[in-house]
Amino acid sequence: MITFSVLYPNTDGSKFDMEYYLSKHVPMLQQKLGAACKGVLVEAGLGGAEPGARATYIAMLHLHFDSVEAFQTAFGPHAQAIMEDVPNYTDVQPVAQVSEVKM
Repeated sequence: MITFSVLYPNTDGSKFDMEYYLSKHVPMLQQKLGAACKGVLVEAGLGGAEPGARATYIAMLHLHFDSVEAFQTAFGPHAQAIMEDVPNYTDVQPVAQVSEVKM
């Protein structure tokens, strides 16, 4: 199993509309990715490791797939539409990573 993660850095003055993200963007992702997407996890940053420290990321999204190929096949045809929706909820440049689930 692999995870496709999208992390939104918590920069000064950054905008992130969590309500839009949860009610519009993530459901759109789920619809477009279909059954290839085996699970979705959305996290909202609360704080850093030190008490009172700002969260490193405003939000994190983790999408689970059986394989890299399954992710690429599901995501590829919809990548442009998905990326065009980003300005509707954030002005942050997201960071993406594909990882292999080990445990």
